[in-house]
Parts: sequence; structure tokens; C-alpha cells
Amino acid sequence: MKQKHRLGSSSIYESFSDISLLMLATFIFLMVTILITSRLAQEYEVPRLKKEIIELKNDLAMAELYRQRAADNLEQMAVSSGSGESQFDKIVESATFGRKDFDVFIKGLRDLPGEDLHLIIDASGSMHGLTSFLVPVLRVIVVRSGKKLSALTWFTDNEAETYQGTMGSMFDQLMTGAPFAGNRETIGKGFIVAQRSAPAPGAYLLIGDEPPTDTIYYSDIPSPVFTLPLGRNDPTTNTAYKKIAEKTHGKTLYLDFK
Repeated sequence: MKQKHRLGSSSIYESFSDISLLMLATFIFLMVTILITSRLAQEYEVPRLKKEIIELKNDLAMAELYRQRAADNLEQMAVSSGSGESQFDKIVESATFGRKDFDVFIKGLRDLPGEDLHLIIDASGSMHGLTSFLVPVLRVIVVRSGKKLSALTWFTDNEAETYQGTMGSMFDQLMTGAPFAGNRETIGKGFIVAQRSAPAPGAYLLIGDEPPTDTIYYSDIPSPVFTLPLGRNDPTTNTAYKKIAEKTHGKTLYLDFK
């Protein structure tokens, strides 16, 4: 009987020992699994976090650039204030066209239907020389038209991009994002991108200096197009821009450069 009791006790101890070893092995396995998982997560998360930090820094730098440019623009011109008249005169003079012609143009702008305006801008190489005064003049156009600028689209060489936001941010994006290069005035592409990227406005205002080099699908344009052909009375451009306005039930506006 004593021998049997001793064997039973030994068997119990061995069972506890086996269970302990099993639990220890399980614990070690879980720890190794956790460490491996943690290492893998770290190897994935750290590069992602670094990338996000870089992107945030870039966004912050761009936001600061926009803020500074907006501050400069506000400081340099206040088109809606009394002192804006003298600044307005300087802009008109620097743009080489007369105050009288510009006032006629502004009067025509106020015939635009609806409450908002979508600018369509030629950003080809032929417009590069106009960039020095393009934004100030565009700003005056929008303010004096009495319309809200809802979107802005540039086009050139079968490329186009639409910007939305505040007027200042859209003009900043135009000057930093538009190439003002290339030799194909793909106006049709500009309108395709514009109507896909932004809601239909009260009217579009097309500004450029050469006729289109691609097909314009007039029936797909959802709002009237008011056109402003820039240049020195080029008959081909004037005829093309007049056609665009007539086909979309818009109006052609003129500026005579002197």
C-alpha cells in the first residue's frame, strides 16, 4: 500500500511539472509572437509616421506661403475701398490698356447671369508675358463684376486643372500650378475638366489670346460663356471667341490694348 501511494504522488508531481512546462512554453510562444508583431508594426508605422510628418510640414509651408501672399495682396490693393481707386488706376496703367476701355469691360461683366463666376484661363506659352499683371487684373474683374468666384480652371497642351476655395487661394494656385507654357490652346479640354470638377456656375468667363486648337463640345457646356479675347485685335482669335460666346448664349467682351 505504501508503494502505491508513493507512485501516485510521483505521478501527480509529474503532471504538475508537465502542466508548468506547457504553460511556460505557451507564455514564451505568446511573448515571441507579441515581440514579432510589435517589431513588424514598428517597421511599418515608423516610415508611415515619418512620411506623414513630412507631408504635414510641406502643407504647413504651403499654407504659410499662401497666407503671406494673401497678406501681400491685401496690403497692395484694396479694390473695394476708397483708396482702391488709385491702386486700380495703377493696375490699369501697368496693364497697358486705358481706364475707359476697362470700365466698358466691367460694365459688360455685370451682364453675367447668376451669382457666381468660373474663370477659364489660357495657360499656354503665349500668355506668359501677361502673368506679371494677370492676377491683379483678374482680382479687379471679379470684385467689380459683383459675382462670387466659385472656381478657376487653366488649360494648355491638352492639360487642365480646376481650383476651388477662396479667391486668393485660387489665384495663388494659378500662379504656382499653371505652366504658362506650351503652344496648343486646348480650350475644349479646359471646359471638359471645368464641368467635371465644379458645379455649373451662373456663367463662365474665358480669357485667352489665341483661338482653340481642339474641339469644343458646345452642347455639353452647362452655362453661358462670356469671352475676353486678349491681344492686339487679332481677327482669328476674336472670331473664335465670338463663336464660343454665341454658341453658349454668352457674350464677347473686348479690351483694346494701346
